[in-house]
Amino acid sequence: MPSVDLISDESLDPPVRGYLHHPKRESGNGLVLAHGAGSNCNSPLLVALSEAFAERGYSVLRCDLPYRQERRTGPPFPGNAERDRAGLRNAVALMRNKALGRIFLGGHSYGGRQATMLCAVEPELVLGLLLLSYPLHPPRKPEQLRIQHLPNLQTPSLFVQGRRDPFGSIEEIERALALVPAKTRLLPVEGAGHDLGFKGKSKALSLPEQVVAAFEELCG
Repeated sequence: MPSVDLISDESLDPPVRGYLHHPKRESGNGLVLAHGAGSNCNSPLLVALSEAFAERGYSVLRCDLPYRQERRTGPPFPGNAERDRAGLRNAVALMRNKALGRIFLGGHSYGGRQATMLCAVEPELVLGLLLLSYPLHPPRKPEQLRIQHLPNLQTPSLFVQGRRDPFGSIEEIERALALVPAKTRLLPVEGAGHDLGFKGKSKALSLPEQVVAAFEELCG
């Protein structure tokens, strides 16, 4: 299996902390993954995806966002979102020193949303986005859409969405993708909610390989 190292770079502000998965056979590609609002970089979904991408030759950094570095539990504060985006920018910069090829960025829920907001204003930051369970709106509040920045998103993006996700139905996501000028693809996950089948000890074992294949088809 690919090896994994603990990463902690305190020279950056915000610091970058997480785990770096090294592939056995490097492709030169690098991927940074961030967690959702109620989780951390050790979430089973991020671990499984990191392992799957590493098996395909990617160096993968799954990192804790700044708000999680500062508090072990609890959701992010709305006023700290800009700092979380700065943390993603620093993680990408660190990855550029680890992987010599193409660099990609992604995340689950809140982490993915912050990645899209960052890339909407910095279109040259990475060459592709992996967006897991994009939180299009709060549950049961479909009128509160989080789409204002999507018309400025120029980065090719793969959206992976469960068909039972209360943060955005497949139909709602499809309408949102029509706003994005970049190349996009939607990978629906049958029977899955916001956790994409990774809840507790449950793991959708076939999903990581499906995600890797769809992502390489989009960004390859």
